[in-house]
Amino acid sequence: MMGRARAVWAMLLAAGVAASAWAAFAPVARPPTREQAFVIPEGTWKRRMRGEAVEILPQRIDLMLGVNDVLLLKNHDTVPQTFGPALLMPGQTFRLPFERASEYQFACSAHASGQMTVVVAPFPETPWQRLLWRIGRLTAGLQNAQHQAG
Repeated sequence: MMGRARAVWAMLLAAGVAASAWAAFAPVARPPTREQAFVIPEGTWKRRMRGEAVEILPQRIDLMLGVNDVLLLKNHDTVPQTFGPALLMPGQTFRLPFERASEYQFACSAHASGQMTVVVAPFPETPWQRLLWRIGRLTAGLQNAQHQAG
């Protein structure tokens, strides 16, 4: 019985090591489009004017050079929205490409705080960077799923 438990633990450990090695050494797939899209839905401005806490865009958007380094905003609201120096008219789409890894601050009328941060990370070149990037994406995906369920 004890030998069986050790065998199971050894198999689980081996599977964990294999998964970590894959996450570290597998290349990062480059998507067909490098855009990460966000939509400002219709009625956003009216809801904010009624005093509702409208969380349609995250306070922080994470992008990565070479993977998703173009921010795409779509204004489906009936009023103009501002993002940085851009004025997005109703129905308008705005593409903002990034060519340098950095943290950017933008004024954003779709946020109650009026601010939004875009963090552009460098492409993960080393196995260690790829492993950390994949763990971060998994963690963020789980947090988003939990946030949407709750």
